Amino acid sequence: MFIEFSVGNYRSFREKVTFSLLATNLSAKKESQSIDDSNKFMSPIGSHLLKSAAIYGANASGKSNFIKAFGFMRNFVINSSKDRQANEPIEVEPFLLDSDFENKPSFFEVAMIIEGDLYWYGFEANDKEIVSEWLSKKSSSKPRSRESQLFRRENKEIIFNSKNFKEGSKKAEDTRNNALFLSKCAQDNGRISIKLISWFQNIKIHSGLSDSSRILTHHMMDIEVDKEKIVSLLNNLDLGFNDVSTEREKISLKGSSFSSNPSKVSPNSFVLDVNGGEVVFVRAKTHHQKSDSSDIQIFDLDQHESEGTKKIFALAGIWLDTLAKGNLLVIDEFDARLHPKLTKQLLQLFNSNETNPKNAQIIFVTHDTNLLSNKLLRRDQIWFAEKDKNQATKLYSLAEYKVRNDASYEADYIEGRYGAVPFIGDLSHIFEATHG
Repeated sequence: MFIEFSVGNYRSFREKVTFSLLATNLSAKKESQSIDDSNKFMSPIGSHLLKSAAIYGANASGKSNFIKAFGFMRNFVINSSKDRQANEPIEVEPFLLDSDFENKPSFFEVAMIIEGDLYWYGFEANDKEIVSEWLSKKSSSKPRSRESQLFRRENKEIIFNSKNFKEGSKKAEDTRNNALFLSKCAQDNGRISIKLISWFQNIKIHSGLSDSSRILTHHMMDIEVDKEKIVSLLNNLDLGFNDVSTEREKISLKGSSFSSNPSKVSPNSFVLDVNGGEVVFVRAKTHHQKSDSSDIQIFDLDQHESEGTKKIFALAGIWLDTLAKGNLLVIDEFDARLHPKLTKQLLQLFNSNETNPKNAQIIFVTHDTNLLSNKLLRRDQIWFAEKDKNQATKLYSLAEYKVRNDASYEADYIEGRYGAVPFIGDLSHIFEATHG
């Protein structure tokens, strides 16, 4: 379970900011009680967590940088020890619009619940080395116990709790300056560190402008029970077809003209895997009922279907897999290529006790103001990204505002009452200058 993520001195983030799915104490109208009951859940640590949260803001406000920061931490935690070579630079990007921050380390921290226990894990890094790293734990089985620090790293010195983090023994001297101590312990089969690495691995981060998540959808199509769920989801979204099938093709690289553009070898195909000397392509086919007969017309997904349909097909796998396993899904440009009714229906799958019994969570970036409704989201589920006078991104929640129970979140946001909207100049001057 995800609680919160903090980032500082990374891309457009200057000072540390924190994004949280910890539910706040909100007073609500009686008719909003059903939203409160379905959109949050009680965690093992005795606090309510939110199932979903949206991030709004003007273009270039830093919304995508938040996703990039979260993605960087995830990937670095998973791969820093096994894939990184000595003296290889760390791909952190400090805030460059203030010279005081250029040489300071970037900051990343996440709070999570794993197997009922609360963990805080974070690190600071520059492009050359890990400056600091820490891991703390609080057991839910001992609610009155205090937080226990499992290890703390300051530059080259690593101090670990020999009682509660035995896996840290003899690992400190083997941890490179540009690798995480947690990753090193997990690489050597540390019990606690493996649990944390697995938690990060289970997070899915998706760009709404990319169809790369189709890999999971195609793999799920090979499992009959998962295929039925995917087809059922697509049918209920009224996409115009009643079935989907896939075809695979293997092409050997030996002696072929396979180039940097694989689609030239296998048109309208998606590259599913590159293994050894061959590439595995997969084609998705949609089945349409003919209007004048009982016959079925087969269409190629990539050649004949809309960009929106292709995106929904790509999302279907990660959506259903996340809900089934109770994991975290993070999506940038959620509403890209999708009708507002579709985004609303997909979101409601997470905000439902019936379709989300394992309390999966979703964080998404969007411009779809159709979702800004007190009948769909609580105020603490609505976040905004905005740049200050220093061009640094700040994050804040609608729960920080005093809002009337009958307020229209959408109308008030468009009018700029919550900030995080673009200030657009008079564009007509462009044409006056051109034709003057």
